[in-house]
Amino acid sequence: MTTVAILPMKPFDKAKQRLTPGLGDGHRRVLAEAMFSDALVAARRAKSIDHIYVITIDRTAARIAGGYGATVIDDTGSSHSEATSLGIEQAIAEGATRALLIPGDCPLLDPTEIDELLAYRVGERSAVIVPDRHGDGTNALLLTPPDALTPSFGEASRQRHFDLAVAQGSVPEVIEVPSLALDIDTPEDLEVLQAALAANRGGAAHTRGMLNQMARTEAR
Repeated sequence: MTTVAILPMKPFDKAKQRLTPGLGDGHRRVLAEAMFSDALVAARRAKSIDHIYVITIDRTAARIAGGYGATVIDDTGSSHSEATSLGIEQAIAEGATRALLIPGDCPLLDPTEIDELLAYRVGERSAVIVPDRHGDGTNALLLTPPDALTPSFGEASRQRHFDLAVAQGSVPEVIEVPSLALDIDTPEDLEVLQAALAANRGGAAHTRGMLNQMARTEAR
């Protein structure tokens, strides 16, 4: 079985708009870059992932992705769902048998937990839905085969993905993955992330370092 990870990344200068006004444009950009780097590191370290596709038009994101051995696909769409669909098309064209769709803003992503998720036994056509920490959104999809359903991320997407899987002939399952539960969109999310990093010395090295640097800058 060949498994690919699909990771869309919008331009860094347009990322994390909801963190304004707590963070200025410069800080939002470097934080988005750091979180993306941490997600890439985790995906690369997961033993069960054979290859990574990054869908982006951002030159910096493309350079970072290339540095980690990922294949960069130009993002011609306007949404997260459209970007992941481009990755799915590439996965099918290259003969992948399953795809893990993950976001670039889950810096706590743990490669061990990725491998545990990928070890979960599923049927020949299945859609594993990984919810966000609030329980109503979707932070990841594990699709066997890669076109087991048409991604439709956004508000209340957990139930929508469940219904889509059924409608498209796939068996849906919901599995919680702790390190995939926290995506960073709001100031509250950022506070939760900072508390998690303070409680644990390891993980999210790029994000941890960037947040520490930002804190020192603000303290001057």
